[in-house]
Amino acid sequence: MSDTPKSDPRVFFASERTLLGWIRTGIAIVGLGFLVSRFGLFLRLLPMQTGVVPASPTGDYSHYIGVSLVVLGALGIAVATVQHGRFIATLPAVDRPAEYSRGWALWLAGMLSLVSVMLALYLAFVPA
Repeated sequence: MSDTPKSDPRVFFASERTLLGWIRTGIAIVGLGFLVSRFGLFLRLLPMQTGVVPASPTGDYSHYIGVSLVVLGALGIAVATVQHGRFIATLPAVDRPAEYSRGWALWLAGMLSLVSVMLALYLAFVPA
């Protein structure tokens, strides 16, 4: 009888799927934020094209809501990346696939989060 625990690759792959799920969710939130932010521009330009003045002018809150959603998506990706990195570091070598480098997944997710923050800064400071 051996005292070494058996490897269970399902733990590692579940962690990978969770990271991918959070990345997909973050991308969707960033995309929605961009859409909401730019939709306000569309609503401002619509009366110029049609000549119809809206009955009640509303504040342009869509821009702020959109930028907030982009920041929220970037934050979600960043937190998921950090949590995934910490969890993978706790796994014993026997539970990780051979030749696995956790740096690639963390680098890619980190870059995606950084690009999302850059998009938020662009939306916030470049006039539409």
